[in-house]
Amino acid sequence: MSETETKQGGWRTNKWIRAAIPALLLHCSIGTVYCWSVFSQEIADYIGFERSAVEWAFSFAIFFLGMSAAFLGNVVERDIHKSSLIATICFSVGMALTGVFIWYGGGHQHSMLALIGIYLSYGFIMGVGLGTGYLSPVKTLMLWFQDNKGLATGLAVAGFGAAKAIASPIMTKLLAAFPDGSGIYKMFWILAAAYFVMMFVGHLILKKPEGWHEAGAGEKKPSTLEVIKSKPISNYIGIWVMFYINITCGLALISQEKAIVKCIGLVAFAGVISSISAIFNAGGRLGFSTWADYQKDRNTIYKIIFILSIVCTALVMITGGIKNGEGNTMLIVLTLALIFVVNAGYGGGFSNVPTLLSDHYGMGSISAIHGITLSAWAFAGLTGNQVATYIVNHTGEFIEHGTDAAGNVIKINPVGYQNVLYFTLIMYIIALVLCFALVRPSGKAAAEKAAK
Repeated sequence: MSETETKQGGWRTNKWIRAAIPALLLHCSIGTVYCWSVFSQEIADYIGFERSAVEWAFSFAIFFLGMSAAFLGNVVERDIHKSSLIATICFSVGMALTGVFIWYGGGHQHSMLALIGIYLSYGFIMGVGLGTGYLSPVKTLMLWFQDNKGLATGLAVAGFGAAKAIASPIMTKLLAAFPDGSGIYKMFWILAAAYFVMMFVGHLILKKPEGWHEAGAGEKKPSTLEVIKSKPISNYIGIWVMFYINITCGLALISQEKAIVKCIGLVAFAGVISSISAIFNAGGRLGFSTWADYQKDRNTIYKIIFILSIVCTALVMITGGIKNGEGNTMLIVLTLALIFVVNAGYGGGFSNVPTLLSDHYGMGSISAIHGITLSAWAFAGLTGNQVATYIVNHTGEFIEHGTDAAGNVIKINPVGYQNVLYFTLIMYIIALVLCFALVRPSGKAAAEKAAK
């Protein structure tokens, strides 16, 4: 679209108003799913269950995010307004119902109805909103920012990552605003209303550029599977598996982040470190994807992410940084570097996958292909933190490590957290091998190769 046409159309043809802002409104809302650790213990205490039982709500939310994206990708492809409306309704209603079941559980301690209701509300209903909301703005952004697709998708997906840093302090204040404990369910009701407004505004102004149409419009469109098979199937398998591994390893470390910070003697700075890691997560989403715009092959970014992750993980393993870090400045720096690099790579993996897929398979069915690929997120959501928890619970030994602000004894397992790194290192190495062995050159690299 020319500059003259843009000026004549005003806000209706402004890519920031029609694509970037609605993408941020949608992603900054649904990204608060990562605030789960802020209130999960409060939910467990209020309804009378162990935290481990309540934790499954988050795992289900990530699982249904990926699966709804996989199965509803074609809906997003056909009608972004329908998909963004589905996202708005499901996410806000799921959040409100979560508050209802927490309220019910408070009056009926140990109620399985309350627990299952939270699973369905936060896990399934919100999960569907997460999947459709995550997908809805991505293709639209790439159409408006065709020369800077990485920047565009990175901006939106950075909103998903930054949501935790923005919403966590708000949630903490809402919880503290009601000393009688009712803040845990009232918080969900308040935020459900706020996010509905944000997402509905995003839904109303989200729009594909005027005059855009699929190549071969009017002809029968190939199925998603046919598009994937246009390249060797091993190429897509490589992308899916390395995406899955990056998420699994990210979740494995991030889920133990607070405990690791306690191990290296920085419990007083846990909140600050959590905010910094959230900034690295968001920065990785924007930085790595923008960097990819200047690479001949976007897959180069994944190679960089995995190499950095392998180096940092290996250094902390060799030095025993987690179990020996307390009081040792060098080991503390190495361990923090690992946390920040993994967070940045975790975020960067998300923002690069849609543009990498578009370079390989074109824009025609990108929402559907991206949706299927997000099924990797679904399975990683069920395995990453669960594998890490299993390793921590079955290796090493929990020891007392002072008390928290409420006077409760803090227990940590430095050896267990250190052992998680053996798992992530092996997985990162497998992912790097797949990058080189299965994923073919794309974009400028593929064009140059074809020209020779």
